[in-house]
Amino acid sequence: MANDTKARKGRQQNPQAEAQGVLDLATGGAPAPAQDTTPAKLPAPVKRERPALLPLRHTDRDFFLADLFDYALKDDGASMEAPIFTLSTKADLSTWTWESKDGNRSVEVYPSIKGRATQFDKDVLIYVVSQMTEGLNRGRDDAKNRTVRFTVRDYLVSTNKPTGGAEYQRLENALERLRGTTIKTDIRTGGQRVKEGFGIIDSWTIIERAPDDERMIAVEVTLSKWLFNAVQAHEVLTIHPDYFRLRRPLERRLYELARKHCGHQTLWSIGLELLQEKAGSKGTLREFRRMVREIIEAHTLPEYRMTLDDADKVTFYVRNPQRLIAGLTKGNKADAVHSYTRNPKRVPPELKGKGKP
Repeated sequence: MANDTKARKGRQQNPQAEAQGVLDLATGGAPAPAQDTTPAKLPAPVKRERPALLPLRHTDRDFFLADLFDYALKDDGASMEAPIFTLSTKADLSTWTWESKDGNRSVEVYPSIKGRATQFDKDVLIYVVSQMTEGLNRGRDDAKNRTVRFTVRDYLVSTNKPTGGAEYQRLENALERLRGTTIKTDIRTGGQRVKEGFGIIDSWTIIERAPDDERMIAVEVTLSKWLFNAVQAHEVLTIHPDYFRLRRPLERRLYELARKHCGHQTLWSIGLELLQEKAGSKGTLREFRRMVREIIEAHTLPEYRMTLDDADKVTFYVRNPQRLIAGLTKGNKADAVHSYTRNPKRVPPELKGKGKP
């Protein structure tokens, strides 16, 4: 008993010995197994192939980003037919009404205090419509939004404009006229008729300005439902890039009419008075005749030439001689020439020497 008492006192004085005693009791006196201090091996990481393209992170944009570089210029068929835009280069504050000869289509155009939108202002719409149409052709979901965002410099370059500071202010003025000009029409686009009055564009916003001179860098434009419906239904026509090289509003308007009415045909004839009405010219018939003759002499219209005979009949015809000859009657080519121009001096150069002398 004395020995047990001494043993307990010894263990109390030596905690390590006491712990060893407890361990001996638990293991029956057998030595404890040696502890393995070798670090555990981690599984080798799985190698994954990195995709060639970054993931598309923003698929729910509420605007169409006009960032395409390779696209055809497009013009909407409705505004190519109806004279919505003024040919004047000064502020046009008058109301304009137009009705087709068959009475099935009409347009009323009301200007804002800044004037009616001009033929040159339409460059904004051609640029936006061209970008959006190409986006639809490529299957881009954001092309189904009415709001379009674009950089001003790209717009200026694409429409053959200088890139100086004055052009930025001209664009801002154009956007104000496009927003302020109100239209009422029964012309359907995309199979739908917009029954209320509407602006050519619904709104525009400057997204970014230059830090040094406050020039517009990026702009958002929201199209009217009327124009947007036409684009979504692909009611557009391809136009020639040289359209933006035409200096005079009437030249641009006449090209639009030629492109709209010639289509896949080789020529289109119309009386001078009716052409003036379709063009939206407000001058006298005599003045309009003079301007048409100047354009005929200049041969500036892309893809088309014009003739004006003594009976005030204007004929537009394609410049391509092979296409022109193929599209004419299969009979004598000289007879075909005289069927739409009574003055032999005005025979198109593409047809001179064709048929009987």
